Amino acid sequence: MRIVVVGDAGLDVVARHDGPLVHGGDTRARVGLTGGGAGANTALWLRAAGAEAVLMARVGDDPGGRLLRAELETAGVHCAFAVDAEATTCCVVVLVDADGQRTMLPDRGANKRFSPSDVERVAPTAFAGAEHLHLSGYVLLDPSSRPAGLAALEAARAAGLTTSVDPQAAALITDPDAFLADVRGVDLLLPNAAELAALTGDGSPESASTLLTHVGAVAVTTGLDGASWVDGDGIQAVPAQPVDCVDSTGAGDAFNAGLLTAWLRGEPVHRRLEAGVRMGAAVVGRVGAQPAPETLHA
Repeated sequence: MRIVVVGDAGLDVVARHDGPLVHGGDTRARVGLTGGGAGANTALWLRAAGAEAVLMARVGDDPGGRLLRAELETAGVHCAFAVDAEATTCCVVVLVDADGQRTMLPDRGANKRFSPSDVERVAPTAFAGAEHLHLSGYVLLDPSSRPAGLAALEAARAAGLTTSVDPQAAALITDPDAFLADVRGVDLLLPNAAELAALTGDGSPESASTLLTHVGAVAVTTGLDGASWVDGDGIQAVPAQPVDCVDSTGAGDAFNAGLLTAWLRGEPVHRRLEAGVRMGAAVVGRVGAQPAPETLHA
């Protein structure tokens, strides 16, 4: 199966610190540089799940952008990139504490300038043979790239693709009605509990049923409580897999990849959720938001 992902591609500077951060002083940390961005993460986890992945994004005409393309293409991801001669490639500083929880300092860089013309230019090639488009909510929640996100959804529907959206960031959902208007008609919404609460006022899976007037189904992750699928037939849930949380960065992106591939294969609801939970557990057990190279189907 071929899945088009629309979202950010960038570099993650991951700093793991065991003690509290010292404001104005030094805090010792273990620092690494990895590929990142919700779009790139999801595309790579789709490869790990055995799907063919196409990533639509905008990168800078700089060493970071060239490094990202090389790494992604080596892993088997098709890069439908717009290259920006002025803006730099996205970079995110990720602070990971002793419990594996992360604080992110993102600079979306060239991704902020992702435009409808970018979508129009790459869509014919990117959509060839595809059956699904997955959109990262970061694209919709930034006013500068929102028109491109809407254009991608419209183009996907016109091409007969099914669609999904991950809201990505509860703190950025300042106008729930506007966001829900943007995703109206999407086949599957993929929020976590905090994002669901931002949209409905309640983070429980039961509240997701109120969103079914806008989207076809909702798959909500609830951390240690597992994940639930909500559609017109009711709610089905699976528990989380036990795992030591080393770094939670990218857990939602990995869950999306596992669930989407199982859903598109026509697997029953509980197996879709189990596939998502299994991939989410795989990412939190190691440092970094992307799969180990040996797990990729390049």
